[in-house]
Amino acid sequence: MIIVTGGAGFIGSAVVWELNRCGVTDILIVDRLGNEQKWKNLVNLSFSNFMDRGHFLEMLRRDSLPQRPSAIIHMGACSSTTETDADFLIQNNLHYSQEVCKYAVKAGIRMIHASSAATYGNGSQGFSDDLALLPALRPLNMYGYSKHLFDLWALRERMEPRIAALKFFNVYGPNEYHKNNMRSMVCKAYSEIESSGRIRLFKSNSAEYADGGQMRDFIYVKDCARTICWLLDKPEICGIFNLGTGRARSWNDLAGAVFSSMQLPVHIDYVDMPANLSRQYQNFTEAKMSKLIEHGLDMGSFHSLEEGVADYVQNYLMHPDNPYLGNNPETGL
Repeated sequence: MIIVTGGAGFIGSAVVWELNRCGVTDILIVDRLGNEQKWKNLVNLSFSNFMDRGHFLEMLRRDSLPQRPSAIIHMGACSSTTETDADFLIQNNLHYSQEVCKYAVKAGIRMIHASSAATYGNGSQGFSDDLALLPALRPLNMYGYSKHLFDLWALRERMEPRIAALKFFNVYGPNEYHKNNMRSMVCKAYSEIESSGRIRLFKSNSAEYADGGQMRDFIYVKDCARTICWLLDKPEICGIFNLGTGRARSWNDLAGAVFSSMQLPVHIDYVDMPANLSRQYQNFTEAKMSKLIEHGLDMGSFHSLEEGVADYVQNYLMHPDNPYLGNNPETGL
């Protein structure tokens, strides 16, 4: 049995989808559904049980889970980069993760944990996942700091050689529909273009970048899910690793890919960046992927930005009746 925390969320549900594609259905999904629409992410998936996060934590503390898991894929967290409740983030992204990690290490089972590229801050220290550079990182927002605190704790407590933690860069793809303003720009752009034929991008706040020329490492959620499942079968690979494509692309590139996938001409309007966002804005991110590649990760099958956007737009966003992963039983998409 495999536990996937945050299994109804964006990356978590994609992991369950990929596990299903590999024939794995004995999965305990742990999440808190609340009043959001993320329960819809589960409809097309196969899993053995669902457990509320609070109940799961109680059973974890008592070491009374009904079945000993073979692995825990811990995607459960608050993923809002604009969340300002620091106590909430510490509770959800640090303490929760620490409890799951300590249980997994004590039980001797595989744990894969979600960190974030937000830990890199403004990028002045680069984007290398070399552990020697970890203490020097200065995240720009509380979300990134909460993830950074776990990475530092894992390093300090010597948990890092016993788990695999992934610093996700800019992930996009199906099953993010419940995330409201935290949806990827691909998802937002599709809706905007569909309604107006145009898209708005932020003007640059730096002389180094043209308007819309700010760059991110955009990675398709299917590639994240496949990498996680690859790591699941390789428990000897432990540490803190970047997970991106290793190639930064501009927001203009992303917008062009969405227009192309919709077979529409490109129309971009550039708007001022809000002052509160400008102070914590990353103008460039690019994952250094050498560590995972040295461990044997084959990135040859990763989607390019154009390929990932086309799959997302044409196979999901254009199917509002059922845009979720697993919506096509013939193809397994």
